[in-house]
Amino acid sequence: MKRFENKVVIVTAAASGIGLAIAKRFAGEGASLSLSDIDEPALREQVGKMALPPHRMLAGRTDVTEMAQVEALIAATAEKFGRIDVLVNNAGIGCFGYLTDIEVDRWKRVFATDVDSIFYSVRFALPHLIRSGGCIVNTASISGLYGDYGFAGYNAAKGAVVNLTRNLAIDHAQDGVRVNAICPGLTETPATAWMRASDDVMEAYADRLPMGRAGKPEEMAAGVAFLASDDASYITGHCLVIDGGLTAATGQPNFKRLLPKR
Repeated sequence: MKRFENKVVIVTAAASGIGLAIAKRFAGEGASLSLSDIDEPALREQVGKMALPPHRMLAGRTDVTEMAQVEALIAATAEKFGRIDVLVNNAGIGCFGYLTDIEVDRWKRVFATDVDSIFYSVRFALPHLIRSGGCIVNTASISGLYGDYGFAGYNAAKGAVVNLTRNLAIDHAQDGVRVNAICPGLTETPATAWMRASDDVMEAYADRLPMGRAGKPEEMAAGVAFLASDDASYITGHCLVIDGGLTAATGQPNFKRLLPKR
């Protein structure tokens, strides 16, 4: 498919994990890319592997917590390509700990990365998206829909992403701009490597994940590509859960395992 031929797509945090899979998916569907990451060497390495022609690629370091850098990213993209069609706000971090234990600077960094970055990028990209009839896809999380033990900062930040997505969708529908989000569950990324390396953690997940495995970055990217495509032309304000069925359960014990003879 070439659903994004002649389209320009911005992806933040594109050097690894879900962001890299998103970039590859759009590249494969014909898009021109503007990629950013705080880890520029890693981003440059991945861009080299994509081997897109120079007229289809712009890549560089952006700290999405800094408004001036995000403004520069949007301006450079518009200058090089003359348009912006899709904005993928993928940058995000979390922190573990009870609310009373989280360091204030860490709390602020989580919100700056997960929420402020969207505020900045949409603020500067929206005029371009209105002109092109474009769309926005945010990377939220199932942790923005429900609570997790010990992840107060992450739950709060991703909850903000979920509701900001809904607000932007209704505020800018009349401008012709659609705004949606994906809500991944456990995914095979560098950020979750510590979880997937723990037998205890994965045993706990095994009892909760109906599909019995973590998601792949490419599966998250497929959701982003769908929401950004004309196939989703009447979808806005939606937060697409991609979690292998994790949140389909009530949270009660697996009675099939507990009561096998009944």
